[in-house]
Parts: sequence; C-alpha cells; structure tokens
Amino acid sequence: MNSPDLHLINIAKPKGFSVKPSSASARLQVVTLSRETIATFKNKCEDFSVQALEYKPFLRFAIAETLNELTKFTLGETLNSIVKSRETGAFLLEYEDQPTTPEEAYETGDFHVQLSTAISHIVGLPNHDAMMNKYYARFTVENKDNSDSYLRQAHRRMELHNDGTYVDEKTDFVLMTKMAEENMEGGDSLILHLDDWEELDKFYNHPLAKQDMQWGSPPSKNTPTKVYHPVFLDEDIDGDSDNKGGPRLSFIDQFVEPQNREQGLYLYEMGKSLEADTNCISVRVDVGSMLVLQNNIWLHGRDKFVANEGLRRELLRQRGHFTN
Repeated sequence: MNSPDLHLINIAKPKGFSVKPSSASARLQVVTLSRETIATFKNKCEDFSVQALEYKPFLRFAIAETLNELTKFTLGETLNSIVKSRETGAFLLEYEDQPTTPEEAYETGDFHVQLSTAISHIVGLPNHDAMMNKYYARFTVENKDNSDSYLRQAHRRMELHNDGTYVDEKTDFVLMTKMAEENMEGGDSLILHLDDWEELDKFYNHPLAKQDMQWGSPPSKNTPTKVYHPVFLDEDIDGDSDNKGGPRLSFIDQFVEPQNREQGLYLYEMGKSLEADTNCISVRVDVGSMLVLQNNIWLHGRDKFVANEGLRRELLRQRGHFTN
C-alpha cells in the first residue's frame, strides 16, 4: 500500500484542530479538535437541544455550520477531502479532554449526539434509520443479548461488512460514535480498505460480481422489503473524480440472500477471504471519539469482547450520502 500523503489532499491549514495519520494505518487520519474549539462549541450547543435537532432537520445544518465556523471553515474542507478521497476515505475524530469515567460519559451523552450531528452534516446528509425511526440510531451492547442480528452480540466477532446493503438509498458514509462503556475488554473496531484486500481481483473479476442479488434484513431493522443490487457497485461516485475507476463494495454476510448454489458459494468464499485478510487493522475508539468511513471502499467490523457481567457499551450510528 502506498502511504497517502495529506499534502496531496487539497486541504487548508487546520485552525482549531490537528490532523495526523493513525499509527494503525496511513490511510486513517486522526482529527483532534482543540480544547478551545470544543469548549466554545459546547457553549453554543445550548441553542441546539437533542430534541430540537430531532424535530427540526434544518437545525442539523445550523449546528454543523456553527462548528465549521469556529475553525474558519477549515474543518469542513479537511474532513470532506479525507473522507471523499479513495486513498484515505476514513477519519477518527477526537477532542481534547474527552470523558475518562463512565459518569463523565453519561453526563456528556447529549453532547455526543450534537457533535456527531455536526460532523455528519458537514460531510453529507444522514439517511433515516428505520431501526430507531430517527436520523441516527443509539443502542447498547451488553453481556447478554437475544437480538436477531450480530449488532448487539458481544461475545463474537462481527464480520467485516458495508452498511446500507438492504436499503434502497445511497449509503456513502457511516459514522460510529462511542458514547459510553463499562467493564470493557476487547471489542475494538476492525476495518479493511478495499484496495488493500489481497484477493480483491479474484472476486471483482468473478462472473457473479456484477449480478443482482437479493438483500433483506431481520425484523429488528424495521425494513421488510427486499432490495436487489450486485456485490460490486458502479465504479464512481457522482461528482467525485477521485473515486472513478476503482471497485466499490456493498456486502454483508448476514443480509444477503443467495438464490442458488453458485451465488451461495461465491458469497461464502468472499466472506472467508475477507475474514482471513492480513491487512485488516484494529482501531481503538475511545469514549467520545467517532470513526467515519467512506462506506463502499472501507469494510468495518468489531472484535469480540471478553465476557463480563457488567459489560456495557453505548453506541451511536449515522449513515448517509454525500451532498456536495
């Protein structure tokens, strides 16, 4: 893999935050908001309650503009340059003085909704999340679970996948914020850039790569209809020349419904290949941090947790499409 050079990405000099490559991967950029920026933004968030953000969609753009303005609009330019570039396509957003105890995390829960809303509306527009009937989903992972998907099951690895496979709308990005956690060991994020997948050519050049397949979801997702699309999508994102000519993936092993032996075995081998790939990286996301990925060039998953009766992690998810 060629290490992405931020100087080749058209970004302005950061004001009120810093940017550096992650130690886990040169593709993943770590963006850290300064203490001053976050303190000022918190004060301004008094005008944007979570209830107001849920009821009035235009306020979501206003809170994004508020944060961006604090950085002289360099934050928006930087985040969009990173997340829309095929070479990078991902950032971990942090801020100085993040919560260090569960008590602090629960006290700042509403703020993390506000901050994630600002970031998602800087890079695009979140889609409606039918699971929670909002523009975001907020849920917990605990030691025991009886749900109908792997999302909340703590004691197993959640395999690498893309989001939005079972909905009939573009899912250009996915944002995941860690709101709080207690008694946690393990459970780090797993990510793999499509261009680093060792067997990409094998599956991309397969006769079934562009064949429509059936996708569905379990009852908890509140999306009863089926959708049809291939595993590999068209090779460019509208208006984004940086992505033209490269494969884009839309795959999750839980929700694709093969209709014949050939499809089933192709998908089975693909899942095995992804899980065995040595270029998958593990990323620790601290409480208050958010991981933002260009959805169809990054796969993501989660390592398993160590069992603990008091295990609890609260997460927030937003996924949507680019708007410019």
